[in-house]
Amino acid sequence: MIAILGASGRSGAALCRALGQPFRAVVRDAPKWQALGIPAPHAVAELGDAAALSAALAGATTIISCAHARHIPAILAAAPAAARFVFMGSTRRHSRWPDEHGNGVRAGEAAFLASGRAGILLHPTMIYGAEGEDNVQRLAALMRRLPFLPLPGGGTSLVQPIHQEDVTGSLLAAAARRNTAAEVIIIAGPEPLAYRDFCAEVARAAGLVPRPVLPLPASLLMALSPLTRALPFLPRIGAEEIRRLTEDKAFDITAMRETLGVHPIPLAEGLARTFS
Repeated sequence: MIAILGASGRSGAALCRALGQPFRAVVRDAPKWQALGIPAPHAVAELGDAAALSAALAGATTIISCAHARHIPAILAAAPAAARFVFMGSTRRHSRWPDEHGNGVRAGEAAFLASGRAGILLHPTMIYGAEGEDNVQRLAALMRRLPFLPLPGGGTSLVQPIHQEDVTGSLLAAAARRNTAAEVIIIAGPEPLAYRDFCAEVARAAGLVPRPVLPLPASLLMALSPLTRALPFLPRIGAEEIRRLTEDKAFDITAMRETLGVHPIPLAEGLARTFS
């Protein structure tokens, strides 16, 4: 039996719709799950409630978690002894700017690798194309309101976003794999590109003319970021997001292709599906 944690989130819901076999959803909010209209049984459990989580996972032979990777230790402790795992992490664990999100992913990864349990931990880059996601949609909204695009350092840092369909495909492939140890695999788009070029691709897919880029120091943009909370016509952008735009986020996806057999779709195709 397959149990899916975080089933009512964006990646979890996409996985549930694509799974094609019986499963049990494990959720925190039953009305939110029921509103999705996915015909599958569910169990309600807070990930911090060991007894409820153990009951929700009882009998599971494969456990797929789309919840934050900081919950990995609790999931490992509550799971049946013979269960295999697929966890979702984040490439934020590789950021040189430590934060709560990245630290939680690193802690979860360390717990999984030390557990002696079998399965795969997937670290996706920025995910776009999911129902309700606000990564490319928010960027397009910003470009609709600005005649130019202020970017730290001119937007030359690299990004490698991944479409939700490839995240779902990677989760399904990882669940089908019968490895006997813990593996960690990065999943990302087919190739990295400069953030300024990514913005231009998003603009074209959204029916906009790509905005000219205004290079500005990251420190200045971070200082000005609180203004986005005061200006309702601009999407809210945090200082930490701007700081992360100054580092390259480009990754080798050989294992994604060879171990999982997933070949990610090109960015232009993924954006066309997103804005269709």
